[in-house]
Amino acid sequence: MTENALGRFLRARREAVTPADVGLPAGPRRRTPGLRRGELAVLAGISVEYLTRLERGSDRRPSAQVLGALADVLGLAPEERGHLHRLVKAGAGGACAFAVPPARTVRPTVRVLLDRLEPTPAFVADAQGDVLACTKGFRRLAAPAGLFDADPPNFARFVFTDPRARTTFPEWERVADRHAAALRAAADLGHHGAAVLAEELSITVGREFGRRFTAAAALPAGTGDERWAHPEAGGLHLAYECLVLSGGDEHRLTAYLPADTATTVALDALVAVRAAG
Repeated sequence: MTENALGRFLRARREAVTPADVGLPAGPRRRTPGLRRGELAVLAGISVEYLTRLERGSDRRPSAQVLGALADVLGLAPEERGHLHRLVKAGAGGACAFAVPPARTVRPTVRVLLDRLEPTPAFVADAQGDVLACTKGFRRLAAPAGLFDADPPNFARFVFTDPRARTTFPEWERVADRHAAALRAAADLGHHGAAVLAEELSITVGREFGRRFTAAAALPAGTGDERWAHPEAGGLHLAYECLVLSGGDEHRLTAYLPADTATTVALDALVAVRAAG
């Protein structure tokens, strides 16, 4: 799963940067989305030949100075810079963040944190998307949709294999893209569980998953919004924040917050009904 992950990441980010982003004129007859290789190479102070080798995977050991220059031009966020560094280590056969199997449980302090977040829908998942712990508020949100029918509940498997997911997420395409990209990022870094799940979904789901997984190169956004069609609460517009927890296991805490007044009212009513039941 790590084959030329560095090259795909660099190319995807290069194609996402417009000439205007770096002060260049767009010019006529541009066949390449984003920056041309030559433009990025000049701005980063490296040769076009060397950048080509990096993108094609024939050179996987760029120096820290080269990585820093490329990251500066591409405008990488801190988490993307960290991912870039780890891709280089994984591709060069160096130490991997997942050389030791990651923990399948969360620390007691994280459980206390989840308790403090009640009744906010929040959960902790590992790199392959298994939900390891959650608030009661999240269970009230996700259980009626069917996420907790599986053991362990897994977001990516639910999104791609459970027919109810397409009803739960009116913007299913966006949600599917994000979960495929998250699996790809973890698999590229050598996470065995993510790679195994990706192989499973490539077989059981086929092209609907495979094309997303193959095309994914950039990290999924750590913040954004989702629309849910909840079987009990109706339409919900939820903003989410996804935070990486310390400890090296790639556990992430995701919290959902109402994005509008109607969703606030609907979530409050859902909590009240569930509590009464």
